[in-house]
Amino acid sequence: MSHAEDQTGSRRDFLYYATAGAGVVATGAAVWPLINQMNPSADTRALASIFVDVSSVEVGTQLTVKWRGKPVFIRRRTAEDIAAGRAVNLDDLIDKSAENQNRPEAEATDENRSLDEAGEWLVMIGVCTHLGCVPIGNGAGEFGGWFCPCHGSHYDTAGRIRKGPAPRNLDIPLAQFTDATTILLG
Repeated sequence: MSHAEDQTGSRRDFLYYATAGAGVVATGAAVWPLINQMNPSADTRALASIFVDVSSVEVGTQLTVKWRGKPVFIRRRTAEDIAAGRAVNLDDLIDKSAENQNRPEAEATDENRSLDEAGEWLVMIGVCTHLGCVPIGNGAGEFGGWFCPCHGSHYDTAGRIRKGPAPRNLDIPLAQFTDATTILLG
């Protein structure tokens, strides 16, 4: 093989690699906007988590906030509410799962559903698990918790389904205290 043929081969190889590299860059530049447009928008990302000031929530009252388009009940329970929730036998429950994103796979004990160890704070997504209605609270229903008047689901003081067509307990979102008076949802 002569020197001229060897140079032609290396030039040809260089042109192949350069063309392939340019093709990869052009394809990436064309495809990236299509992939990037599937990411959530800035306003959706901003709602992924919110801080809630609970300093004004008195014992025995409830604050309702909107998070991810759903109502979230933040209840500061009384000692009676806590005692009633802890006195329930798990065998009496329709749904024995805590439905708590903070404690996956946990049983539906009152302790596994409350936000704090004392059981004073209960944070739940306020959407009935039957057909998505919003239950009324403040001791409503036969079990002193929440009642969905649309179809007759009764929830106890820990937000567990006790009677009616709802198949599951009210869901508990990811939540934590960031300080003594602020809860982070999400």
